[in-house]
Amino acid sequence: MATKLYVGGLPYSTTNEELSAHFAGAGSVTSASIIIDKMSGRSKGFGFVEMSSDAEAQAAVEMFNGKDFGGRNLTVNEARPMEARPPRTGGSFGGNGGGYGGANRGGGRREY
Repeated sequence: MATKLYVGGLPYSTTNEELSAHFAGAGSVTSASIIIDKMSGRSKGFGFVEMSSDAEAQAAVEMFNGKDFGGRNLTVNEARPMEARPPRTGGSFGGNGGGYGGANRGGGRREY
């Protein structure tokens, strides 16, 4: 088992420090980080905890997976390596042909 754990189901108000302190009950925490949405600046509700050994990581999974934390049930398991994603295409309007041309879209009648 790897020492890096995925932790899902976190309350959106959870801080890195709270996450680290919670997992310290299973052993020595090397790092804890909550993933933040770049656009909104809000937590995405998941993060990663790195434990100092495989045995501590396994203990953390057994202690915290499915258990309540801040009113939500945690999902704790071994973190998988990040997979390469295909590059995004299109512009700032999602690549669906743009968002222009809506100036005359009133349902009303035209005066000539």
